[in-house]
Amino acid sequence: MTTSTTAEPSPAAPLLDLQALVVSVRRRRRLWCAMALVGLLVGAALAVLMPPSPTATTKVLVAHAQDQPNDTGTLIRTDVQLLQTTQIADKALKSLRSTAKPEDFMQDYRGTGLTNNLLEITVTGDSDAQAVARAQALADAFVTDHVQRMRATAQAEAKALLDQRDRMRDELAQVNKEIGGQSAGSDPKASATLESLFARRAELNSRIADFDQRAADARTGTPQVVAGTQIVDAPRALRHSLPKAVVTDAVIGFVLGLVIGLALAAVGTVVADRPVLRRDIAANLGASVIAELPRRSGRPWQRRRTRLTRERLTATLARTTRGSAEAVSLLELGCARNTGAIALDLARAVAAEGPVTVVDALPRPQLAARRQKPGDPTVIGAERAATLPPQERRIGVGSVAPGTAWTDLQYLGTRTVLVVRAGHGSAAWLHTVARQLADQHIPVIGVVLIDPDPRDRTDGTLWDGLHTALRGRSERPPRQPGPEPGPEPGPGHRRAERQPVWAARGPDNDQEAR
Repeated sequence: MTTSTTAEPSPAAPLLDLQALVVSVRRRRRLWCAMALVGLLVGAALAVLMPPSPTATTKVLVAHAQDQPNDTGTLIRTDVQLLQTTQIADKALKSLRSTAKPEDFMQDYRGTGLTNNLLEITVTGDSDAQAVARAQALADAFVTDHVQRMRATAQAEAKALLDQRDRMRDELAQVNKEIGGQSAGSDPKASATLESLFARRAELNSRIADFDQRAADARTGTPQVVAGTQIVDAPRALRHSLPKAVVTDAVIGFVLGLVIGLALAAVGTVVADRPVLRRDIAANLGASVIAELPRRSGRPWQRRRTRLTRERLTATLARTTRGSAEAVSLLELGCARNTGAIALDLARAVAAEGPVTVVDALPRPQLAARRQKPGDPTVIGAERAATLPPQERRIGVGSVAPGTAWTDLQYLGTRTVLVVRAGHGSAAWLHTVARQLADQHIPVIGVVLIDPDPRDRTDGTLWDGLHTALRGRSERPPRQPGPEPGPEPGPGHRRAERQPVWAARGPDNDQEAR
């Protein structure tokens, strides 16, 4: 039986991880909180620096000859559009004796149909008195124009009906004349003609009376329209409340700034592709997360928990350092100060067993330049690392940020612990770090996550490759009886490294990571 060595295809990753997106946006709360604050301040400033112009309003009741209970507002919308015409604007300006152009004046007022017969006119001006005068002039001009149009329509309708009546009368006179010229006799044909003339005369009389009635109704409807169209709410200036305007504009600016900030944070998160969840960081680096520490000391009630976590991490790293002759290094990505503090704690923990030296190879040497306190370990710069005797224990502190001299990392330690700040490096750069360390045969025994998300519940443990993980030390099989083991490997010996998770993704992704 043969065993296939072909790797099974991994499940397809989602195009957008909503959990990671939400966490990343929440971590960028400084951005969208700042945008919301800027929007609030800008809105409040605009309300103070750019107050609204003095405004006046009036309401006009508009009567229509074609009013119907089921009207959908077509007539009042027509009145609103008629208000926005140069004819009415020109009449209002003439009554105000103003030399402004009607086109410019039309930009200073607007009409709103409140109901089918109620029109509200809002006008702005340089002062409250001017705004009130403009509103009065506009209302009067609109009422006058509406009444004139209704009267002209009624007169035209009445004239058309009376003209039709006059034509019917002329036809009736012609019929009466024909009836007078006929004589009643025994001729059946003459009798039938006379009967048709009498019927035609009766029809014409009825139609003439109908036209008279319709013309009278048309004339009667005009006074109702004239009396019904009037100003029902006298022009008055609107009171402007500065506190209310400030609060309203500030709330609007706050909401707009918050929305824009959240959008920018979401877009920046998707474009930058910076992992923040422990499962993503562990998968990209090919090593498990062994500890989490805050970036700063935090609030007073959190300091005790942070101190206990740091002590447990120091004890774990100290056991790892004592159990092997290989040197251990701490390589940082976005958290040089935290990495230096961890290195000093580790050096103090192992100093009881013999002298230990901390090699500071950070881009900006922080440990070598600090003032040493009594009991602190010896700290030297990277340029003096070659002068240390091989048997002396060392702890290297370096960086894997862009610009790192990768070939120098093996002189800091043959094994390393990565101290990574969550959300600092992109996924592509984490791949690059893992590949470069693999090329240098430097196994990563664990990842210390700095500034993790407090609501992250993902698993940062990789359950394969126990020979490089710290937890694998307690899960090794017992030693089988057999020949005595060979001599202890020297300091130059390099431990075989397991294949990281990204190595099975193909050469294309590998090249991209480079």
